[in-house]
This record gives sequence, structure tokens and C-alpha cells, in this order.
Amino acid sequence: MSASVLSSGRAGFRIDPSRGGRDARVSSEWFSRPDDERYLSLADLHAATLARADRATARTVESRAIRVEASRDNAERLTLAVPGQAEQVAPTHWSFGQLCSLVSAPSSYLRALPAPLAAINLQHGLLSHRAELVKTLETENGRVELRAVTGPDYGRIWDHELVGAVRRIAGDGTGDTNWKVPGVIDWATMTHNPHVDITKETTTLYASDRDVFLFLVDDTHPIEAGRLPNGEPDLYFRGFYAWNSEVGSKSLGIASFYLRGVCQNRMLWGVENFEQITIRHSKFAASRFVHQAAPALRSFATASPASFVSGIQASRQALVAKTDDDRETFLRRRGFSKTETGKIIETVLHEEGRKPSSVFDFVQGITALARTKTNQDVRLDMEEKARRLMEKVA
Repeated sequence: MSASVLSSGRAGFRIDPSRGGRDARVSSEWFSRPDDERYLSLADLHAATLARADRATARTVESRAIRVEASRDNAERLTLAVPGQAEQVAPTHWSFGQLCSLVSAPSSYLRALPAPLAAINLQHGLLSHRAELVKTLETENGRVELRAVTGPDYGRIWDHELVGAVRRIAGDGTGDTNWKVPGVIDWATMTHNPHVDITKETTTLYASDRDVFLFLVDDTHPIEAGRLPNGEPDLYFRGFYAWNSEVGSKSLGIASFYLRGVCQNRMLWGVENFEQITIRHSKFAASRFVHQAAPALRSFATASPASFVSGIQASRQALVAKTDDDRETFLRRRGFSKTETGKIIETVLHEEGRKPSSVFDFVQGITALARTKTNQDVRLDMEEKARRLMEKVA
């Protein structure tokens, strides 16, 4: 079954999560999100982000025309008078920081000042702001909030646009299509169970007033790409995560990959073929999203896994070392130190019961060593070397 997609089983699928890389991005989101930022379906996530956009108004104004006013009743409260807006606008924590950054004022210092003094300093910065124009994003939410202040050429991609693009390939993300909130690894049996109830605790669909993040997998149709040393199939699932911030706290991005399982705290295990697209919110960001990011997402979601499977098979068949000297030369020429070379070879020997001989063997050893590195830059550098090795034989 060289390129087969297996049928779903209620008991789950036996996997080997010790192979490949790990990815903590989803786990980090899972740990940090409060309940009110967790959604149980893409429909709910889309409705919330769309409603937020419907209440929003974006306008470009002269910075010197913005008036900063301190509340007489609250020494810690500032409001803004924005041209074109009849009501006073209350900056959020995020937009206040953006406003300070645009006029080169230290936000931490201004936050510590009484509101009248902070208003004087901020007003001075706006009056002398050389860029002259700023783009504001205001939202009606009981009162008018200033959610973002950016440069005039900021290319906003709305959060609901990203969620909508995902919905077109993933439906609700609850199992109505192949793409769904992931199941979980059962460490006692080393199986990935795709059938887990979607709750606030298990969901991977998130949105705050600042951003949106979502992670989905096709974990009811595992892909067999070769065999493990014990003769069992080496199973993978397809997965992707995507993120955006319509207020400018981060770029838009989509990452696609294959993985072997997801644990309870949403750490991704056995990751292979990680690819990422990012789009900065520059002047032509919306056009790039339409013509680059959204098609890439559709392509990954509908593509056959045959090229991935053939790449794995090619790396298994690409024999590059027969002797210890061959192994050391192969790794040293690719930038690994003598110590790292020894550890990679030892890892493969321990996990496979033999020393590495194929590109696939070396890639597994490199990614296993990368997982032990606490320094993120060192780990990413090793994983990138492993990725390049796979690409050369794919």
C-alpha cells in the first residue's frame, strides 16, 4: 500500500510519534486562550469575526487632526476625537500602543502617567507626526472603540476573510468534511483517536479582539508511507494551521504539513514536509491573499498525497552511506559537528536497530536530535537541514 489512504476506524490508528519533528505552535495557542476566545465550529468563528467587521469603520485621517482628551472623572482614561466620528473614541490597550509607536512615544512610560499628562505628550506627538496620515479602525461595541491605528498604506485582510476561505474547504470543521478539529493520541496504546468531542478544552479554533488562529487535520484518512522497523505501516495525517490579525498584531500566514498525531495539549508529533506562506499587511496584501494564499490552501486541501508518499519512498531508497566513514562524511559535509554527527548516528541505531544508510534514516536522526535542543534557533536550523535533504531526493 505505497500510496494508500486507509479507512477510518473507531478504535484509532496505531502511530509512531517518536519519528519526525515536533511543532508547539498550536499547543502555545491552546495554553494561552481563555474560554471566551475558544470556538466550537468554523461557523461560530466566522459569525463572530464577520459581526465584528460589520460593526467596524476604517478611515484615513490627518494625524494632527486627532484630538487627545483626558477624562475629568477618571485619571487613567483617555479618549480621542477622530475626524468623521461624532462620538469620542476609546483606544484599546493594543491601539494605544500602536498610536504611541507611530509617533515614536514610549507606550510603557505614557501608560504610567496620569491621563492629563499622557494626553499632552501624545497630542504633541500627533501634531509633529511627519507621516501626516494614519488609518484608524473603529468598532461600535456599546461604545466606540479604537481597535487599530496603522500607516495609511496598511493592507488589511479581515479575520473573517481567512475563516471564510477555510470554510470553503472545511465546512464547519466538526467532521462534516475530511477537515476537522483533531483527535488525540492515546499514549497507552500509541494510537491516534480521531473521534473526540469538540469542547472548549479540545477545540483548536480561536479568536480574540486582536487575532484569529485555527488548526485542522484530516485524521480519519491516514496515509501509509512505508513501514516501521517492526513491519507496521508508518501512518501520517494531513494538517494545516492559519492565522491573521486585522488590527496589525501579526501577519497572515498558512502552514501545511503532514503529521503522525496530536496530543491532548495540542502538541504536534511526527511532523514532516512543513511549508509556510506569510503575507505582511502591506499595500497589496488583500490581492496576495486572493491570488496566492487562498489558492495554496485549496491546493493542499485537495491534492493527492502521492507526491508526499513518493518523496518518503525515494528518501528510504536513496542509500548514501555504507560505512562509518561514509556516515561521518555525509553529515559533516552538511554542517554537523563531530559531536552532533555521533549523536545522530547513535539515535538511528537506538531507534531503528541499525546505523543510518538512507537519506530517510539520516533525516529521522537529525529531527530526533533537533527535538532535544532547547534553543529554538538551533532546533529550527537542524530541522531546515533535514527538510533540504528530503527535498533533494523528492
